Amino acid sequence: MQSTLIIGDIHGCHAELLDLLDRAGIGDDDLVVSVGDLVDRGPDPTAVVELFRSRPNSLALCGNHERKHIRGVLSYSQQVAKLQLGADYEDHVRWMATLPYHWERDDVRVVHWGLYPGVPLDEVPEDVRAGTTSGDARLRERYGDRPWYEFYTDDKPVVFGHSVVGPEPLVLRDRIFGLDTGVCHGMRLTGLLLPQFKIVSVPARADHWERVRSEWQAPVLRTLPWQTMTFEQVEKKVRSLRDPELDGAVLDRVQGWVTSLRGALPQLRERLDAEVARIGEAAGEEFGRAAAAHPAGSWLLRRRAGKLSPEHLGCSSPQQLLALASALGVTLPADPV
Repeated sequence: MQSTLIIGDIHGCHAELLDLLDRAGIGDDDLVVSVGDLVDRGPDPTAVVELFRSRPNSLALCGNHERKHIRGVLSYSQQVAKLQLGADYEDHVRWMATLPYHWERDDVRVVHWGLYPGVPLDEVPEDVRAGTTSGDARLRERYGDRPWYEFYTDDKPVVFGHSVVGPEPLVLRDRIFGLDTGVCHGMRLTGLLLPQFKIVSVPARADHWERVRSEWQAPVLRTLPWQTMTFEQVEKKVRSLRDPELDGAVLDRVQGWVTSLRGALPQLRERLDAEVARIGEAAGEEFGRAAAAHPAGSWLLRRRAGKLSPEHLGCSSPQQLLALASALGVTLPADPV
């Protein structure tokens, strides 16, 4: 008889995935179903994705973490995974976009996170099934602070992940199964083996996210578009990425870079005013034509017309300030990391 193994959130923990398949005695003809969140936080998302893409009799649902990659909404864990997935990232994301938001057969129904008890899964919004912030808001509007599964009364068992329930799975009335047991956080990876409805679980080999987020901090920070952000965006980003458990050296360099650029404003203002005076004396009424031919032409024209703020010289981003400095022959550090 073919077995089916439904697996909770894997989050890039490939070694534990292999451990679980071995513990459950899964063979080539058996069906393996992931509740979603194959990627992010763990050490080897590439191997996890490739296993589900290449193994016959395998199925993965679209979780909120896949959905973030599909929609290009990349917070820190997605930025890490993007670098981990490397050159195949876009191809893997295209595959993620083909994943269903639920799976159901006569003996079981599976979602990544939420559903509306009594409502056909096809009629439940994707963001509810995927477990996004907007989906959670819908669930709160419908059920208040109580989890949706407390309202589930169908006879058909339902399996989900997304919400870490601790190192042991959530099992209610032998037909509600929450399988996210926090493998990426050093707890366990859990599956439900059918037709027996038997819990199978293996321990995590490490607190993977603690290590991964530290190891990939500098590479991720180097990919961020620091130059094209506004100065306010740079400082907001630096504050948002501060973590007392991580090395702050790279962020310190970014902050120091911003400080040094802003510290150059008085020198650039003096240089700009000197050029305005020089060109005005040399060109007289032809100032506009002579200034327009200068590398800093637009700044010179606005400065003379009194339309350039002396506080920031019309430079809202590091890129603009570096361009002005270059046009005036002033060398400033171009790269924070």
